[in-house]
Amino acid sequence: MKLRDQATNAQNTRPSRFRSDVPEERGKNVPTLDEIRRRVLEIHIEHGGHGYDLHEYLDEWLQAERELREKYNRNNDEGANEK
Repeated sequence: MKLRDQATNAQNTRPSRFRSDVPEERGKNVPTLDEIRRRVLEIHIEHGGHGYDLHEYLDEWLQAERELREKYNRNNDEGANEK
């Protein structure tokens, strides 16, 4: 029963309240959680900005994370080629 209550609470929690207990990674190839959150909001607005369900939020989060990691990797590759 406790598991069901946790799942229900997760579905009813607004995405802006989600906070990770995992410390942010810092480095040249890694976007910060704040950068990912901002990109998620941009993607959500691009998709019409209507409500949220947990699956949609997760898809948008993964898309934002993937895009930002690719951007960081591209920038690092370009910087390495310039040296």
